[in-house]
Amino acid sequence: MVVRTRDPVAQSVTVSFYGVLLAVLFVLFQAPDVALSQIVVCAVALPLMILLALAKIKKQREHEP
Repeated sequence: MVVRTRDPVAQSVTVSFYGVLLAVLFVLFQAPDVALSQIVVCAVALPLMILLALAKIKKQREHEP
């Protein structure tokens, strides 16, 4: 689904959704420590870094002549 989506913001949201889904699976398989790590990295940090990078690129494009 991430590959089929063309909008980078939607891709970031989709990656975050899959990160949460994977964390739920880790909890179901009784690995709560791995689930917490998964939530922090794939559901929060990665999408945040993607969105910040997109914002920086957009800001740089606005300042170009």
